[in-house]
Amino acid sequence: MRAVHRYPGCTGQRATRTGLCRQPVQERLGASAENRHREPGRRQLGHGCHSHKAQSQIPGLANVKNIVAVASGKGGVGKSTTAANLALALSREGARVGILDADIYGPSQGVMFGIAEGTRPKIKDQKWFVPVQAHGIDVMSMAFLTDDNTPMVWRGPMVSGALLQLVTQTAWNDLDYLVIDMPPGTGDIQLTLAQKVPVAGAVIVTTPQDLALLDAKKGVEMFRKVNIPVLGVVENMAVHICSNCGHAEHLFGEGGGEKLASQYNVELLASLPLSILIREQADGGKPTAIAEPESQIAMVYQELARHVGARIVLQEAASPAMPTISVSDD
Repeated sequence: MRAVHRYPGCTGQRATRTGLCRQPVQERLGASAENRHREPGRRQLGHGCHSHKAQSQIPGLANVKNIVAVASGKGGVGKSTTAANLALALSREGARVGILDADIYGPSQGVMFGIAEGTRPKIKDQKWFVPVQAHGIDVMSMAFLTDDNTPMVWRGPMVSGALLQLVTQTAWNDLDYLVIDMPPGTGDIQLTLAQKVPVAGAVIVTTPQDLALLDAKKGVEMFRKVNIPVLGVVENMAVHICSNCGHAEHLFGEGGGEKLASQYNVELLASLPLSILIREQADGGKPTAIAEPESQIAMVYQELARHVGARIVLQEAASPAMPTISVSDD
């Protein structure tokens, strides 16, 4: 399927730095300039947002309307960075947003949101974790309950129990969207999420590299087997643009995300570059979506947020209605 939100240069064309700066963003993103801060989008994602969940048999969370899982088949593809920027972009669209770092073994959202080491959540009524606030987002992570240098040497059942506790015993603040940053792979946490957490849909993150795509396919297949809709694919590191000459080079291959999306008949939600700024801003505790909200990369994240919100609504509309049984006297 066609990539609808590409960063300039992700099409494989040679570009100069001046060309990248001068070319209107809307021509590359397929969106008009006035849509950058369009109020209809804010109203759609924020005010009047409805609850959606794929698993009808699982009760919803009282104070969370939509749960979006951001997943990948393998580590190192930019999944956590994507989750952080998606959450912040949803917030900029006017939604109330939280993010849960479900990577129990290697949590990173605390660093990405600039939360000081050693921060601990407050406890409410001796039962509830009060999420940490950062950049207008509710943030909860296993990192807030352990020391940074303490490894989590836990077996699967303990990890699954920790995930459920973080999801259900956090006092989320009436969220429109809860973004869950999943650990890589298709193991215990993913299965627990599918069986016990009311998820609205999943976003699969990959790079164009063949090895990453092999594992990303397993992620798509897993969510399909447990009847959680895949909202689309995000392709990171699609292109590297030289900071000196502006030459665009596909270090990890070209078009992999688009092929994956086409194979599974889902949307390629975004195609993003291998950028030192994305890395520096995430490491600095202020991801790109808010560090440079008018930048071309941030615009891709904003369109990603809008389309994730739209896909959640469309997925439910496309779901087959349950059959009804009519009884008559005949």
